Amino acid sequence: MQDQFDVTLEDGELLLEVELTANLIVAASESDGPLSQQQIDAILGVGASGQDDESSETAG
Repeated sequence: MQDQFDVTLEDGELLLEVELTANLIVAASESDGPLSQQQIDAILGVGASGQDDESSETAG
């Protein structure tokens, strides 16, 4: 008989968000001051395309 409470749950997007948040927390804790926007973008892997963020926000 199968246990109805034996369920494996995995949410790939949630795991990615948790990893990114943890990376930000570690970087902030190792920093002497506030992280710059460029540092945050590098940690999150965004902003490297050279496009400004305002043009992508207004496009949606």
